[in-house]
Amino acid sequence: MKYLKQIFSGDIRQYTMVIALVVFILVFHIASGGKVITPSNFQNLISGYFYVLLMALGMLMVIVIGQIDLSVGSVAAFTGMFLAITARDLGFPWWLAILASLIVGVAIGSLQGFWLSKLNVPGFITTLGGMMIFRGATIWISGSKSVPVPEELKIFGAGYLPDWGRELTGLNNLTLLLGIIGIAIYAFIQLRRRSRSAEVTGVKEGLWLVVLRIVLVGAVIGFLAYTFASGRKGTSFPVPGVTLIILIVFYQILTQRTRFGRSVYAVGGNKNAARLSGVNVPKTYFLTMLNMSVLATLAGIMFVGRTTAAGPADGNMWELDVIASVFIGGAAVSGGIGTVPSTMVGGMVMVVLSNGLQLLGVGADRTAVIKGCVLLIAVAFDILNKQQGRPSITGRLFPKKENPEEKAMEGP
Repeated sequence: MKYLKQIFSGDIRQYTMVIALVVFILVFHIASGGKVITPSNFQNLISGYFYVLLMALGMLMVIVIGQIDLSVGSVAAFTGMFLAITARDLGFPWWLAILASLIVGVAIGSLQGFWLSKLNVPGFITTLGGMMIFRGATIWISGSKSVPVPEELKIFGAGYLPDWGRELTGLNNLTLLLGIIGIAIYAFIQLRRRSRSAEVTGVKEGLWLVVLRIVLVGAVIGFLAYTFASGRKGTSFPVPGVTLIILIVFYQILTQRTRFGRSVYAVGGNKNAARLSGVNVPKTYFLTMLNMSVLATLAGIMFVGRTTAAGPADGNMWELDVIASVFIGGAAVSGGIGTVPSTMVGGMVMVVLSNGLQLLGVGADRTAVIKGCVLLIAVAFDILNKQQGRPSITGRLFPKKENPEEKAMEGP
């Protein structure tokens, strides 16, 4: 256990949901007769459920500032329908229709941000109204009918990396290259962190631990790259997945390395203290809500590209999966806590649940019940884990060993 804690940077409990995700994948793979861990299903996990992970990036920031956005599914549906109608009825080329849709998304985000930041209407109420308005507007402008979208949009929602060199290796080599790049970047980050830690603390982490961590994570990345690359000819790693990777890196930097990111966490932690320290709270609220609507618009554009049509029922109940992903990923209900990697793990838990239950033929009714139970258990676990002096479930499984020196210092 001592070595496991060292490998996992000192606290194995941080990886509870990663372990749960792996367990879900294995259980569904066995129960479905080997249908989960396959190239085609992995590709479907990304192409079919990318919108959950994409919008969870924005929802994380909304929840961290202590707010919530219930309108994301309706906004995605409305902007997707707006794109389809401008392309069909107004004759816009596909790229101009995308630009027009993004502008509408910015306008929606600005409006909702204005209500929250300037008029102090809580995000729950603001976006509840937005959910009803844009859901109704989607049905209104579409006449309750599906509208086709330009064929060029298909690559954004259902495209794959180019297939080359397959006759030599039998695999999609561009996908393999993407995996190699991923391993190299992770190795660089780990070695750089070791060097910086030594400069700050004067203690250098054991090289064997860093190498072992690189090998373990590299093996996972390599397995995923091989699985995606070994699909049928013409398929590889999906374009929505590439978009997600770029956005994950961007939002990780945004939340952890920028002034705006620090402002988001400061406002969520203590709004009054943040204001006194110079943080522009209204501006933070406004930009966070604006960002969420833009991501919802992007999800809507990619979704209609995948389905090749915009429908009046698009985006229905998306907000529930997105919000659940953030909370399962460990974000605090009260705000101020949450990270991009943890949110992505939470999102993958929701995605694997939906996919696995679908493969098992479980109906939408029971699927909703199961996902609701998972959400309640995850949030309850988070609350128990944060209660001072009360160990969580994993805390009982992996109890912290008492340090005799610390005990002696505490006195009788």
